Amino acid sequence: MEALRQVDDWPVDRAAVGVATAGGRVETRGEGHAEFPWASVTKLATALAALVAAEEGSINLDEPAGPPGSTIRHLLAHASGLPPDAGAPIAKPGTRRIYSNAGFETLADAVGQRAEMPFSDYLRQAVLEPLDLSAGLEGSPASGLRGSLDDLLRLGRELLSPTLVAEETLGEATAVAFPGLVGVLPGYGRMEPNDWGLGFELRDAKEPHWTGNRNSPRTFGHFGQSGSFLWVDPVAGLACACLSDRPFGDWAKTAWPRFSDAAVAEATGAGT
Repeated sequence: MEALRQVDDWPVDRAAVGVATAGGRVETRGEGHAEFPWASVTKLATALAALVAAEEGSINLDEPAGPPGSTIRHLLAHASGLPPDAGAPIAKPGTRRIYSNAGFETLADAVGQRAEMPFSDYLRQAVLEPLDLSAGLEGSPASGLRGSLDDLLRLGRELLSPTLVAEETLGEATAVAFPGLVGVLPGYGRMEPNDWGLGFELRDAKEPHWTGNRNSPRTFGHFGQSGSFLWVDPVAGLACACLSDRPFGDWAKTAWPRFSDAAVAEATGAGT
C-alpha cells in the first residue's frame, strides 16, 4: 500500500504503521516487531476486557461502580463525573464527557474484584493471550500497555470481526453512550457533542479530528500521547495503526489525517 510510505517523511526517528482489512490482508511499514508504549490506546484493550467480563457474567455494565450514581457503563464512556486523573468527582454522572484515566483505573479495579484476580491477569487471560499478543501491561490500565505494531494490528482485526465478544456486544460498545454530552477531546478542544462509546472514541462528525475526512462517521478507535493510534472503519472494512517515538503534537494533527485519508482511498479504490 503506497499510503504507508508517508511514514518515511514524518518528523520521527522510529515509527511503524500498518493496515489490516476485513478480508485478512495486512501490510506494514517500519519496525513492525519493535515494542513501543501504546499510551491511551491501552484503553481499547481494557474496554474489550470489560466487555468479555460482561458477557461472562462477571460484571454487569449497569452495576454501580465509581462515584455515587455511576455505573461501569459510565466509567467506560467517560461519563462518571470523575476528573482526568485522581481526585473527587467534578460533575454528576451522565452530565458531561470528562476524559478520565481515573475512571478507567476504577473500572479495572471493579473488573478485577469481580473476577477475583488482578486486572492485569484478567486482561492477559481475556484479551492478550486469546489474540496471541505479546504486549504486556506495565502500570495503569488506562495507559500502560507496551507492544508492537503487529500486536496492535491483531487487536484491530479483532475489532473489525470480533471473536472474543458477540458482534452485537461490540456494536453496542461502538454506538454513542449517553448521547449529547459535551466535553473536551484531548488535544483538540471542546466538542459539542463529544460522542464516545464504551471505551471507544467515535469519529462521528467531529472536526477537527485525528482520523481523516474520508473515514466514515462510524469509525472508532483511540490515539495516545506517545504518538500512537488505532482506528477501525467498519464501512471501509479497514483497521489502521501507528506507533512512534515522538509524542502526539501538531505534527500528528497534520500527518495522521493525511495518512488516514490516503489509506482509506487506496483500500476502497476511491482515488485521492
